[in-house]
Amino acid sequence: MPYYMSIIVKKETEYKTTKSWNPFVGCSFRCIYCKPSFQDLIAWVGRMHHCKRCQHYSPHAHPKRLTKIPPDRALFVCEDGDIAFAHPKFMERVFRAMRADKKKDRVWFVQSKDPVCLGKYLGLLPENTYLLTTLETNRDAGYDSISRAPKPSVRYNDFLGLKWDKKMVTVEPILDFDLPIFTKWIESIKPKTVFIGYNSRPKAVTLPEPEKKKTWQLIHHLESAGIRVLKKEMRDKRVKKKAYRDFSS
Repeated sequence: MPYYMSIIVKKETEYKTTKSWNPFVGCSFRCIYCKPSFQDLIAWVGRMHHCKRCQHYSPHAHPKRLTKIPPDRALFVCEDGDIAFAHPKFMERVFRAMRADKKKDRVWFVQSKDPVCLGKYLGLLPENTYLLTTLETNRDAGYDSISRAPKPSVRYNDFLGLKWDKKMVTVEPILDFDLPIFTKWIESIKPKTVFIGYNSRPKAVTLPEPEKKKTWQLIHHLESAGIRVLKKEMRDKRVKKKAYRDFSS
C-alpha cells in the first residue's frame, strides 16, 4: 500500500489519526520506483524496530501485531508490503481479526499488485473494506523492466473480476499510456476513487512518463464519468490536492 495514501488521509479527510496496521511486511515485486522511496522508508522503520527482515523488505509476518489493531477509524492493512507474498493461512488470521474487531464503523483498505490473490479472501473481509490495486499504465510492452508484478492487462482483468463493490485504483507513478484504452479500463472497474501522480523520485529513477497534457485528459475523462480523482505528485505548483472527505460514501 503506497505510504503517501496514509499521509493524504491524515491531512485531507475526516480521519485525522489514520494509521497503518502491519501484521505482514515485505514484497518481492521489485518495482524500480519503489526502492528509492518506499523501501528506504521501511528499512528505516526496520532499524528502529530491530527487524532485519523489515530492513531488507523481505516478506514476513509479525503475528504479535494481530492483537494490536490501532484505534483509528480508517486503517491501511499491511500497507508496508504486498499480501500476495503472505501465507494464506496467516492472512486468514489477519482478516478474521478484522471481522472480530469491535469498532464496527471502521474503514479498512487492502491493496495488492496481484489482485487475484484477494479473491480467496472476499468471504472473510468486513463489509466496509476497500480493495485497491495499482495500474500505472495499460501497456504490457516493456513492463518487465519496471516490475515483476503481473502485467497491467492481467492485473486489470483480475481486479475487474473481483466481486466486490468498494474498489479504488492507484495510478502512481503514472507511466505512458493509451488514453482511450486506459480510460475505458478504469471506468469499467467503477472505482470509488482514483489516485494519480507522477514519480516522486525522478532524480533517482527514470520512467517512461506521459506528457502532462495526456494525464490531464485522463483526469478530465474520469471526473466527467463521475469518478473522484485525487491528484498527488503532478509537478505543477498550481495544483492543490483535492479534498477527499468521505471514504465510506
